[in-house]
Amino acid sequence: MEQQPATGRPPQQATSYPTSLGTSDASTITLLGHDLAGELMGKVGFGELALWLVTQRRPEPGEVRVFEAVLVALADHGFTPTAIAARLTYLSAPDSVQGALAAGLLGGGSRFLGVTEDCGAFLHETVSAHDGPLPGDGDDAGWDELALKTVRAARSQGRLVPGLGHPVHKVQDPRTPVLLGIAEENGLKGPHLRLFEAVGRVHPKVLGRTLPLNGAGVCGAALADLGLPVGLLRGFALLARAAGLLGHLAEEQRSPLGMDVYLSVDRNARYVAPPGG
Repeated sequence: MEQQPATGRPPQQATSYPTSLGTSDASTITLLGHDLAGELMGKVGFGELALWLVTQRRPEPGEVRVFEAVLVALADHGFTPTAIAARLTYLSAPDSVQGALAAGLLGGGSRFLGVTEDCGAFLHETVSAHDGPLPGDGDDAGWDELALKTVRAARSQGRLVPGLGHPVHKVQDPRTPVLLGIAEENGLKGPHLRLFEAVGRVHPKVLGRTLPLNGAGVCGAALADLGLPVGLLRGFALLARAAGLLGHLAEEQRSPLGMDVYLSVDRNARYVAPPGG
């Protein structure tokens, strides 16, 4: 028998890559331990599936209702920078819908969309670090005391309190009371939402002015109360905004305005000599 030449390398072992998500073979696709075609398609909604994929457990109907309310709240807010970026990228590269969609999603940061994660993380930090039992559901005074301590600490550290204020909704963000109500109706108004409400009540004592609790912030609090990892909350905001951006691209195909935006800026640009130049 002809011998194989020695390579100096150990023999290869069978490789295994474990996953609890999806696998497939020649005839089936398995997702979350279920037959995709036979058990999930037409029987599980997209919002329910997204929540299931992250939590690795099938969510309760009330959890799905709160989660989908968050997705709807964050889907689109008109001609935001993310939407304009998507439209202008499509203008430049109409052969690359994926590039235009990605351009809009890449603009999700601390000023737009990122507040959802920032607020959820801010609240979670306070809830997790609290020494002793948290105030009860009806103990507004207890929540106010904790919120006042939290806002004062943030102010002393020079930190912004995420979730406060909105560039358009100066008195009340219309999404905030609706999402609070949906969470309450489904028994999912937990410590993050209660603390966020309390921040809304007490922050004028520290900041000297009254700001509305914005929708992105209440979405972050609601997602945190669903037990979702705070480090993924921006991902859910992007998931929601992907639908809105796709709508903008569809509208751009039907009734383009990207060229008007480009020309408006380009034709009104004026040269200004640099300082000292």
